[in-house]
Amino acid sequence: MVGAENLKRIVDQICRDKGIDRALLIDAIEEAVRSAVRKKYGTRREIEVQFNEDLGEVEVFQYRTVVDEVYDEETEISLEEARRLDPEIELDDDLGEKMDNIADLGRIAAQSAKQVIIHRMRDAERDVIYEMFRDREGTIVNGIVQRFERGDMIINLGRTDAVLPREGQIPKRSYKQGDRIRAYLQEVRRDTREGKFRDSQLILSRTCNEFLIKLFEMEVPEIAEGIVKIMGASREPGFRAKIAVSSIESDVDPVGACVGLKGSRVQNVVQELQGERIDIVPWSPDPARYVCNALAPAEVSMVIVEDERKALLVVVPDDQLSLAIGRQGQNVRLASRLLGWKIDVKSQSRYANMDNTEYRSLLAVDGVDENLADRLFAAGITSAPLLAAMDIEQLMALARIDQDKAQGMQKAAAAMQPSKEKTAQPAPDVQELTDQEPVTPQEDQSIEQGG
Repeated sequence: MVGAENLKRIVDQICRDKGIDRALLIDAIEEAVRSAVRKKYGTRREIEVQFNEDLGEVEVFQYRTVVDEVYDEETEISLEEARRLDPEIELDDDLGEKMDNIADLGRIAAQSAKQVIIHRMRDAERDVIYEMFRDREGTIVNGIVQRFERGDMIINLGRTDAVLPREGQIPKRSYKQGDRIRAYLQEVRRDTREGKFRDSQLILSRTCNEFLIKLFEMEVPEIAEGIVKIMGASREPGFRAKIAVSSIESDVDPVGACVGLKGSRVQNVVQELQGERIDIVPWSPDPARYVCNALAPAEVSMVIVEDERKALLVVVPDDQLSLAIGRQGQNVRLASRLLGWKIDVKSQSRYANMDNTEYRSLLAVDGVDENLADRLFAAGITSAPLLAAMDIEQLMALARIDQDKAQGMQKAAAAMQPSKEKTAQPAPDVQELTDQEPVTPQEDQSIEQGG
């Protein structure tokens, strides 16, 4: 007999506390005892293990074949001995005999049984957690910060813990143990043996676009009712976000619905995201109108749409360029992600220069980008031949490069022109701009889709 008088009570308590199916737990105990018996007596014996509900104990039976002469005591039993146990037994019958000498299975066997039970209980508990949370994947859950592990947060959700990875945390906000937190349940996993977060079935995020969308769904009744639809979102968590909305009813303003009375609705979302600035953008099926809305508050003069490349050339007044691009390109980068199109923002003066053949010849020189071409053009260096002939020191100052790069640039410019043309050009009268701000000191405004 294996077990104790309290085994049945222990089984009931574990099932109640852990939510594990009773049949699964009993099966795990039977398998553990079977493993322990085989560990002690070997694998040649035919063993059957059963949990006796009435006695509250595990019973082990050994089956042997009835023979005239015994050659293997582990698998055979004599007819004489068998008939003492069962008078009606015949030769070649299989006789089951309860093993009463296994109360002490030994330390190694007991340890093996313990490991089997733990393993099976973990599997059963994982199944319980999976079934409990699989329908909640893609929703917002509430929890309490339990502890920190190598930058990841372990969040207690009541019945189990979830992990909020470092990359899923908003950088501006720091939490401490015991704080309440809301997050998006990004993934519910059945198998935890593979992947980055082993032993973690529930993966959370506060930085994904879906978290922002779900917060608005919770705050705005019109979204929950389906009157206002969220058409897209893009975020730089903790700093800035854009969300595009539309309405299926003409008399409902989607932007106003999301903003709320005196900004109350959007402010609730902003507070949850620790001050993340949120731009609510009216969606449009026309990409030209859509990009104008997405780049607001910057004014847009012209939009050129290239459908095949899914690219937009946006021209803005010179004084609106910085506003359209945003700090470190953030505004146009978020707009590009929101639309799913490549967006190239140019000022009106630069766009006008693009029609100039000489300006384009400057851009064709290896090492000359649009910013440098603007500075050269403003300084009177209006073509590649003039660039090749200009003073090396002035080129170094304008381009902010060393002598080797400046010489390489001039060599590339000279190689673009016929030899006669190179020698015929007089040295240009360069305007001194080294102490002035460049005409358009913007970084590269070509933002690839996905940023």
